[in-house]
Amino acid sequence: MTATVRAGRVSLRVEPASVLLGAAAWTAAVAVALHAVTVGDYPMPLSTVLDTLAGHGTLLTYDVVVRNRLPRALVALLVGAALGSAGMVLQRIARNPLVSPDVIGVGAGASAGAVVVIVVAGAGATAVAAGALTGAVVASATVYAVAARGAAHRLVLIGIGVTALANAAASFLLTRSDRYAAKQAATWLVGDVAGRSWPDVLTVAAGLAIGAPVVLLLTRHLRLLELGDDVARSLDGRIGAARAALVAAAVALTALATAAAGPIAFVALVAPQIVRRVLGPRSAGVLPAAGVGALVVVSADLAARRLFSPDELPAGVLTAAVGAPVLLYLLVLVSRRSG
Repeated sequence: MTATVRAGRVSLRVEPASVLLGAAAWTAAVAVALHAVTVGDYPMPLSTVLDTLAGHGTLLTYDVVVRNRLPRALVALLVGAALGSAGMVLQRIARNPLVSPDVIGVGAGASAGAVVVIVVAGAGATAVAAGALTGAVVASATVYAVAARGAAHRLVLIGIGVTALANAAASFLLTRSDRYAAKQAATWLVGDVAGRSWPDVLTVAAGLAIGAPVVLLLTRHLRLLELGDDVARSLDGRIGAARAALVAAAVALTALATAAAGPIAFVALVAPQIVRRVLGPRSAGVLPAAGVGALVVVSADLAARRLFSPDELPAGVLTAAVGAPVLLYLLVLVSRRSG
């Protein structure tokens, strides 16, 4: 069911169920993020956190909240939102639940690009982001060129191959690097939001600023693309340009999210599937997918900090542990449908 919201000469079609799920997911994600800011070696009540954010804290609370915990929580929220949105876009374009940035090689390409910049050039955060974006573009272009005009499962298989190549290249570079560079680059092989800083927040925020408006403006074209190329082209002659813009937006979202936190595995695969199980396969769901992605990453990071205290696990390890069974389930589901 859809409703039309009109403001003057501008009208917008919205799905109340999608808006409700998106609001619930984002509310839960922000609540978990606020709780994550209050816990740690120096626990503090939420009122102290809010006072500090309002500018009424002490130097100690400012250092703990603003300089250390808040950037980590924001990176978790924004990276999850970026990966959830990118996964939803690619799955709907390919009409395949297995197609997500980390399965078809975009995330691995971004990781390899970041590792190359760190190990070979030893550059800073801006160059790492550029390297991740370049790696993602090269990987996605390779997959698209080889799998063009093929079936969706061919795209997945070629993506798995590109992922293996990119991971092998990154691992080889690590064996040729010094200890400091290897430690710095390891984040881009596992995925973690620990130790993230404000430049990392700006990196992933830039990805959302670039990709999110494109996805929102072209949401209507996602519905057309789900009908198949021939039907979509007959209804809109410019559907090819819309698809290219959506793929480019998904690549930018994935690349800059990976540059900020490394490859947080399976979030882009799982978040859209949760939304589609709730709303149905033909619902828009981009904003809910972003909210669910944010909730998954911030919850995984909090669990990684608290379940194994005083030690911590990278958030990417927990998302992989949860996402791998989901991938196996989807493989079985797709196999049954095709067989």
